[in-house]
Amino acid sequence: MPKPVDETNERPRTARARAGTGSAWAPFRHRMFAAMSAAAFVSNVGSWMQTVGAQWLMLTLTGSAAYVALVQSAASVPIFLFAVLAGTIGDLVDRRRFLIVAQTYMLLVATALGVLAVLKVVTPWSLLGLLFGVGIGQALTAPTWQTLQPELVDADERTQAISLGSVNQNLARAVGPAIGGAVLAATSAGVLFLINAATFGPLIGVIACWRGKRPATALPREHVREAVRAGGRYVRASPALRVVLLRSGLFSLFASGIWAVLPLVAEKSFQLGSGGYGLLLGCVGIGAVVGASLLPRLRNEFGPAALLLAGSAILAVVSLLLGFVHVTGVAAVALAFGGSAWILALSTLNSLYQLSLPQWVKTRGMSFYLVVFQGGTALGSALAGVLAQHTGLRLTMAVVAGGLMLGPLVGLRYALHPIGPEELLPTGDWPQPVLVGSGAPGGPVQVTVEYFALAGHENELMAVLEGTRFSRRRTGASAWRLWRDSAEPSRILEQFVVVSWDEHLRQHGRATVRDQARLDHARSLTDPGRPTTVTHWLTAPEVGE
Repeated sequence: MPKPVDETNERPRTARARAGTGSAWAPFRHRMFAAMSAAAFVSNVGSWMQTVGAQWLMLTLTGSAAYVALVQSAASVPIFLFAVLAGTIGDLVDRRRFLIVAQTYMLLVATALGVLAVLKVVTPWSLLGLLFGVGIGQALTAPTWQTLQPELVDADERTQAISLGSVNQNLARAVGPAIGGAVLAATSAGVLFLINAATFGPLIGVIACWRGKRPATALPREHVREAVRAGGRYVRASPALRVVLLRSGLFSLFASGIWAVLPLVAEKSFQLGSGGYGLLLGCVGIGAVVGASLLPRLRNEFGPAALLLAGSAILAVVSLLLGFVHVTGVAAVALAFGGSAWILALSTLNSLYQLSLPQWVKTRGMSFYLVVFQGGTALGSALAGVLAQHTGLRLTMAVVAGGLMLGPLVGLRYALHPIGPEELLPTGDWPQPVLVGSGAPGGPVQVTVEYFALAGHENELMAVLEGTRFSRRRTGASAWRLWRDSAEPSRILEQFVVVSWDEHLRQHGRATVRDQARLDHARSLTDPGRPTTVTHWLTAPEVGE
């Protein structure tokens, strides 16, 4: 096995390196990023080969549109069920060992699926069950994998790295189905499943060579349950993240319908076999690569709202063409444009969300995005399959097209708000609270902050402090409230509760430059002659009667 590489020491910032950050492909300058991307590509190709084999095998076994659509749902539902727990674990444990164990598990399940298929003992439900098993492994690894790769490059290249992760998947879409269709025509679905199992080997090997470092901390490790709650609190208290989740859910719900019924479009509308279906998917992947090449230039010219509008509109047109124009050449060109639109929208949503998360909550925070996106994909795929089964492809594709335009309409009410990475850096200078005695006290901690507003600025200070509720809750507060003295209106009290003393210490470490800027604004509106006072209240011990 190759010697492990510590990627954290492998990033010299030369003039040439800085010059390359404007390119869509700049992250490949980093050796470990390139190695992981190559191994992931091999694995993704295997996954798409498995998808082609599974969809075609299901079509052969049942002839049902609903069952074919459930193939994609079986792979997506595990992320909806397990991603939040997996993301939390990824924030708490050794990510390298975690990924190796999960990838090995997927290798074993994929091998079992291949053996059963070769022996011709697979039933529709056993096929769905084993695909669900592989999906569990993907759910375990997805949050950690998506947040790990951007860490392998320089900060100013992370947007490109996130986009390239999506391109990797879609480039595999161009290669995997084409190879899968050819192999399927010559052999069987079981062979495709075994090839997929073999592709996990290179990825496991590369992960074994990687050495990452986590920031040292003197605090005890979070309990899994509390860590899940902390991640949920952060997402709930971030309006910017909630808007991205809303847009992601709407987009995936309808866009997934195109890919879910594409095998039926290939067979019923164009009378294509498995090889022709693979080539149609190849057009999608080729379009994704072209779209990725244009992304840096498009980002410089347009904002995320415009990019999402363009991606949704193009996919809506693609859906209508597939439903109503039964010309194979038109479908191939339309799907190439669809691949570009897909990568445009997907990379915009993914990077906007991921870059809005601070480091401490990045993996578990990303898991909520995956739950929403993959949940929308699973539901959208199933609904599209059922609709196609009962009403036909034309109406299904028309519904998909209409739904894709719902996201931009919602965006008129809920606008996207990008957050600069520099705003999410930890402040690193918050003083630790004073605790008399040894050992962390039990029970929750109440923190009160007493402000005295400058004369004439009472309402302005109240308005600024109202905004702090989001930052307090994001960093750990389970409850927050603002009070005003009835006898002295300039005296304002902020009150919030944290579940434990250790969690409050973590809260100090989680504060970002963005949080500090809001607090500094509040302090600028206070009376210099009457200092702001912070008090920590511990749970009083029970006293017998």
